[in-house]
Amino acid sequence: MESKYIEQVDRTHTCGELRLSDEGEEVVLFGWIDGRRNLGGCVFLDLRDRDGLTQIVFDPNDTPADVFSAAGKVRSEWVVAIKGKVRSRGENANRNMPTGEVEILADDLFVFNSSPVPPFEVVDGVDAREELRLTHRYLDLRRPEMVARLRTRHKVMQAVRRYLSDEGFWELETPMMIKNTPGGARNFLVPSRLMPRNFYALAESPQIYKQLFMVAGYDRYFQIVRCFRDEDLRGDRQPEFTQIDMEMSFVSPRHIFQVVEGLMVDILAGVVGYKPERPFPTMSYSEAMSRFGSDKPDLRFGLELVDLTPAVREFAGGGIGMFADAVDKGGVVKCIVAPADAKLSRKDVDLLEAKVKEMGGAGLARAKIAEDGSWTQSPLAKRVEKDMRQAINTAAKASTGDVLLIQFGPESRVHTILGGLRIHLGQKLGLVDKNKWEMLWVTDFPMFETSEETGQIQACHHPFTAPHPDDIDTLESDPLATRARAYDLVLNGVEVGGGSIRIHDSFVQARVFKALGISDEEAREKFGFLLDALQFGAPPHGGLAIGLDRLVMLLSGCDSIRDVIPFPKTTSGQCLMSGSPSNISERQLQELKIKLDK
Repeated sequence: MESKYIEQVDRTHTCGELRLSDEGEEVVLFGWIDGRRNLGGCVFLDLRDRDGLTQIVFDPNDTPADVFSAAGKVRSEWVVAIKGKVRSRGENANRNMPTGEVEILADDLFVFNSSPVPPFEVVDGVDAREELRLTHRYLDLRRPEMVARLRTRHKVMQAVRRYLSDEGFWELETPMMIKNTPGGARNFLVPSRLMPRNFYALAESPQIYKQLFMVAGYDRYFQIVRCFRDEDLRGDRQPEFTQIDMEMSFVSPRHIFQVVEGLMVDILAGVVGYKPERPFPTMSYSEAMSRFGSDKPDLRFGLELVDLTPAVREFAGGGIGMFADAVDKGGVVKCIVAPADAKLSRKDVDLLEAKVKEMGGAGLARAKIAEDGSWTQSPLAKRVEKDMRQAINTAAKASTGDVLLIQFGPESRVHTILGGLRIHLGQKLGLVDKNKWEMLWVTDFPMFETSEETGQIQACHHPFTAPHPDDIDTLESDPLATRARAYDLVLNGVEVGGGSIRIHDSFVQARVFKALGISDEEAREKFGFLLDALQFGAPPHGGLAIGLDRLVMLLSGCDSIRDVIPFPKTTSGQCLMSGSPSNISERQLQELKIKLDK
């Protein structure tokens, strides 16, 4: 049915735009019915679009009879046009909504489209399973809180483009379908029809190509880019995600930090109204792990790890054999001090022990400090020798009523468990100030690590990360002791960005490949085009990528990046709305020269 609206009569305002200053004006609004009420003979509709909500009144004394009748028939989520006059709501004003001082006395209504009853209410805080909301994501996206999250996403992206353009960066694109290369995350593969039995890989990042921009002399590049990784999924991980990617020539980490800090200040000031102090604090990887048990420490609260190893070593275990045994085997003994005012009961500590076991720990040693410094509520109380107990209390700066929560064993395991327990306790005890924004640079990461699957040496970041200048000589002799010129940007305990200075010397790149067990032939086959490029006057360069989804998640106060991605996948990698991934026809398989193993 053709309508005069849109074709002849345009919308004059959005549903979040009208104010008391517009009183008396004739207006036309388009939107969705958010709610309908019949009060005292008048029909009230709330009209919603992405910009807000406006109350519409149909008065039998002032509204044409056919229009009044039509208003009684519309229902939630119908799409309509409304024409009428703006008037004040007077004493009935709703101060909690921007348009709450006005309403529209309607004199016309046109229905663009009707709607069946939605499978869930299109309201904030809706009580509906996530699977149902994802199946009907187009309805879920109408909810005001979802609109606000995507508005935040838009603001961040626009801030990035403005700021980096002003800083001399060019926005350039890189291929999404690339050569499959070893290392990093597992790639999604795309079969080539034109070259049967050959495959593209979907790029997990633009890493090599942005380095080639630097070799080509483009000096400062950025891109808001889609990336693809075939990984197991969780709350902060999706098979396709977006990152703010940048690269710069002739820089040290200091220069990159300056640019990124300016960008983050611009984003936080524009989105949440907070302006962090610069420069952001910096902490080495080893210090972060030692103090917080994490390479992405949340600085909004204390509860730092306390190293009890020196005391245990000094007193040869002090009567606690399992402590002595851990230290003798090269491990550590560390604790977190739960403050007395937390008033942890025996049951609370038992629940903490259960949490530790969930994280892979064997248990949780504990001790409550009595007035005389002795330990209570602890199986260790009868065994610990007085001198070591006093030394531990002193190291922990423990006072009456405090509870020591102790882990011992290999350093990496102790850090992992106590780091996780620290975050759990900080939230449980209400120590996390959600109105604070704590930024941190973590630097000097290990260059290599041992793969849990193969036992082989692998790159912690990627094989193009430059080794620390002081550690070049350990590349072959002691690769696990080699530090990288890598850095992460941490916001409130979440890694929101990471990068490094890249290798620009083909000789150093060859040494790194050798440390990784990549032969000259394999390096030539997989990375030949990059190795060739590095020989043609590659400048010193480095960069960083910020996870857009994680950043928007934090700025929106969400717990999962699925809440800030318009059309996300489930933890099994499915799109419930479209039904992907799906089967393809036998004909398509034949064209691709692919035969399925049934």
